[in-house]
Amino acid sequence: MNHPNARNKNSRHVYGIVPSRRLGRSLGVSTVPFKVCNYSCVYCQLGRTTKVCNTRQSFYPTNEILGELEEFLKVHNENEYDVITLVSEGEPLLYRPIDIIISGIKRLSKKPVVVITNGSLFYDENVRNEVRQADIIMPTLDAWDDESFKRINRPFGKLSFEEVYKGLLELRNLFPGEVWLEVMLVKGLNDSKEQLERLTERIARLKPDRVYVNVPLRPPAEPWVEKPDEVTIKQARELFNAISIEKGAPGKFVSPESDAESALLEIIKRHPMSKSDICSFLEQRKINSEQFLREFESLGHVKKIVYNGTVFYRFIKEG
Repeated sequence: MNHPNARNKNSRHVYGIVPSRRLGRSLGVSTVPFKVCNYSCVYCQLGRTTKVCNTRQSFYPTNEILGELEEFLKVHNENEYDVITLVSEGEPLLYRPIDIIISGIKRLSKKPVVVITNGSLFYDENVRNEVRQADIIMPTLDAWDDESFKRINRPFGKLSFEEVYKGLLELRNLFPGEVWLEVMLVKGLNDSKEQLERLTERIARLKPDRVYVNVPLRPPAEPWVEKPDEVTIKQARELFNAISIEKGAPGKFVSPESDAESALLEIIKRHPMSKSDICSFLEQRKINSEQFLREFESLGHVKKIVYNGTVFYRFIKEG
């Protein structure tokens, strides 16, 4: 497919608008390159981590990221989205200086700024201070000790559970906004009665403003990953005093990119899409989905996966 309007994908940081059950219509801002992360979670919808890293870096100039957001906001008004979300195709807080990005977003938009993170870097006082201007932080907690942490999240190097958990406690004490904790349940890894009780103890100490119980809805990094049964999910919801997310969010995907192929690639880098979602996206643009998908599936960086009877498309690293 020829794409004269496609922008340089190496400088693409703004994506969406993406429908979210937790946040409504989410406008995404990405701060790190594809699959740069300090975890390689078994359930990750983006696949296995390809560049494991625990060193914070200025992967892109701040003015490049904020400039792209500013351009987007010139043509999209604030009625079109509910939040601006820092969520990357890796761990967004590996970006430094994240505080400049957050303050820049606050300058450009009045909508809440949300940081979706694995929560691993809050042991660093600098990171805790840098996120203070955000409105909502959404860290993840799937484990309760080192063994479960390594089995589920597969962290970088010597990163320990207690170090990460202590950082979350420090964040809760310092952060003036809201903390919405996310717990991903995986069948056979953290869903037994004893394991749920251990998680309950850890969650209670954190005193989050909200707790979300998530289950794998899109193809996970490891094909053996499955979601727990409904009884277990209900039990977890009651123990954690949580809200459960067991279905994908309804709503339309939107992109500032005029070229459909480029637009979809930028979305699936961060958010794998089902075939039906892609067809709806193409329908908005009056594009024949059957012909488009034949060509889209032949791209070297698109992988078609069937998970729980649904066809999904995931981005895979080129080369």
